[in-house]
Amino acid sequence: MQELTRVLGTMDGVEAEVILVDDGSRDNTLDVMQEMARKYPVVRWFSFSRNFGKEAAILAGLSVAKGEYAAVMDADLQDPPALLPDMLKAVREEGYDCAGTRRVSRKGEPPIRSFFARCFYRLINRLSSTQLVDGARDYKLMSRRALDALLSMPEYNRFSKGLYEWIGFRTRWFEYENVERVAGETKWSFWKLFKYSLEGIVAFSTTPLTLSALLGLLFMLISAVAMVSLVIRQYVYQNSVDGWTSMVCIILLLSGVQLFCFGIFGQYLSKMYMEIKRRPHYIVARSSDDH
Repeated sequence: MQELTRVLGTMDGVEAEVILVDDGSRDNTLDVMQEMARKYPVVRWFSFSRNFGKEAAILAGLSVAKGEYAAVMDADLQDPPALLPDMLKAVREEGYDCAGTRRVSRKGEPPIRSFFARCFYRLINRLSSTQLVDGARDYKLMSRRALDALLSMPEYNRFSKGLYEWIGFRTRWFEYENVERVAGETKWSFWKLFKYSLEGIVAFSTTPLTLSALLGLLFMLISAVAMVSLVIRQYVYQNSVDGWTSMVCIILLLSGVQLFCFGIFGQYLSKMYMEIKRRPHYIVARSSDDH
């Protein structure tokens, strides 16, 4: 908070509010936020009734923001506050509606994680018409017009990096070297990142459904060719094709393809199911506004 207030103090003519969101943490995060609110009058805080996830926390903060401009930042200083003056200038004076940030390096990340992250960006940009910037962070500053457009999408399954790009508007990108977090450890395991990447692909592309249909068509054609070949072989050579192993392998292969396609369908159906239920994105248990 000291670094953020220092940077805000250098921005002349800016009256800021700082919104802290506690995503159902089980440590002393809420106590720290309350202490910050007592020490810094610009701080407002909101605490969820349980963990609803990063996307819900981002949505909650943006939903209660009152200013003409709004920025999303991580609280661990991996998003350097020093960029805020230039980001605000880009939106305020240079004709942009958004100022985004991207890392030019992944220093400090495990190599395997960096490799799969790059693969994800290549894959989703091939599958979707919404193009994501490799290395883009959720650290973003938006005008009220862009923010209202973002909040106008009430979908339950949110993927903010894709939503930022989907709404359009002119964006200026700021690059910076990866910064080590000042405290704590990341809660994003490889499995959680993998599930989050699937969320992004399903949310912004229906290409997997097309691919599954094409895959089914391909194997139908292969099966048809195989049946014709077997009939011709039986007619010419008068002998049946023996060997149950090959038949079992074919059955297992086709069953695997079917299950794979059903899994793709299931992903889309599960998202539809969550949207239809229309549950709230989050539940606020306590907030500074209660006092």
